Amino acid sequence: MNELLDNRSSAVALSYADKTRAPVVVAKGYGVVAESIMREAREHGLYVHSSADLVKLLMQVDLDRQIPPQLYLAVAEVMAWVYGLEGRAGD
Repeated sequence: MNELLDNRSSAVALSYADKTRAPVVVAKGYGVVAESIMREAREHGLYVHSSADLVKLLMQVDLDRQIPPQLYLAVAEVMAWVYGLEGRAGD
């Protein structure tokens, strides 16, 4: 599962492909780069969630790195939101 978090001027994409590890930051950027990340995500059917505070924190995580334990709960809440959307889409 991939997901994207944005706050309009910046965006972070997470991947949770390896369920034995914490989610990984796979893309991030500001301005035009953020807009491109969000456009690509939508074109590929990925969910986009706005959370300015979480994006600010995730922007500090290096690319291809797992999120730190301090962000597990916040990211888990977003993932639960995504799973809820996916569940409703299947109804």
